[in-house]
Amino acid sequence: MTVLDMVQKILGSMDSDEVNSVNDTLESTQVAEVIESTYYNIVNGKDWPWMFKLFTLEASGSISTPTHMRLPDSCQEIKWLKYDKRTSTDTKDKFLSVMYRDPEEFMEIVNSRDETDTTVDTIVDPVSSVNIKIVNNTAPTYYTSFDNEHIIFDSYDVAVESTLTASNTQCFGKIEPTFTISDSFVPDLPTNMFSYLLDEAKAVCFVELKQTQNPKAEQHSISQRRRASQDSWRLAGGIKYPDYGRKSKK
Repeated sequence: MTVLDMVQKILGSMDSDEVNSVNDTLESTQVAEVIESTYYNIVNGKDWPWMFKLFTLEASGSISTPTHMRLPDSCQEIKWLKYDKRTSTDTKDKFLSVMYRDPEEFMEIVNSRDETDTTVDTIVDPVSSVNIKIVNNTAPTYYTSFDNEHIIFDSYDVAVESTLTASNTQCFGKIEPTFTISDSFVPDLPTNMFSYLLDEAKAVCFVELKQTQNPKAEQHSISQRRRASQDSWRLAGGIKYPDYGRKSKK
C-alpha cells in the first residue's frame, strides 16, 4: 500500500472527509504523520530480517589514506564484510572475509610492524591524527572503526590498486529504512506487514485524533504483530517453538 492508500483507509474508518492527496486536509496530513511515526516505531523495535541487506563501502579515494573507507549513512550494523583479495596475477574475483578487530586489538597488530620495511606504509588517520602502519603488498586481513563511521583496514595491495575501492567490497548488515510522506510512497516492508502497520496506525489515530479507542483495530494490531514476529525469518522457517517432550505424529 502507498501512504495515500493507508491515509484513505484510516480516514474512512474514522468517518472523516475523503481526500485525493495526503496534503488535502489538516487531518489527512496528521494521519500521514502518524503512519510515519508508527512505521519507525515498528522498524526500530526489532532487528527485522528484511532490514538486513547487501551494500558496499564508500572509498576514501585518497592515496594518503588508502585503507580508509566509510560506512553508508543508513548503515546501522555490519554482520560481515568481504573484500576482493585477488592478486595482480589472478584473472578472477576472489571475495574473502575480512575479520573485525576492536580498536585496541587492531592497533596492537599494526603497531607490531616495522616501519622501516618497504612493505609497510605509515599513514595518519585524519580523525584521530594517530599514525597507523599498514602493509602495502597484500589485500586486507583485518578492519576496525574508531568512530562507527569510518572503516580502517590493515593493508592493501598497491600492485592491484592505489587505494581500496568500493566495487571490491561486499558487506551485509542492517540498513535503516527511510519514510517519505508523499502520495505514491510505498514503505519498505514485507507484504505481510502492511496490515500490521495499517492497524497500528489506525489505533493511534483514533486515540490521538478522535480522542477515542478502536478496540477492533487494536485487536488486529496485536494479532498482526504476533504473526509478523513468527513469520519474519521466512527462509529459516520462522520461530521454532520447543516441543516440551511431545513426539511428532507419523
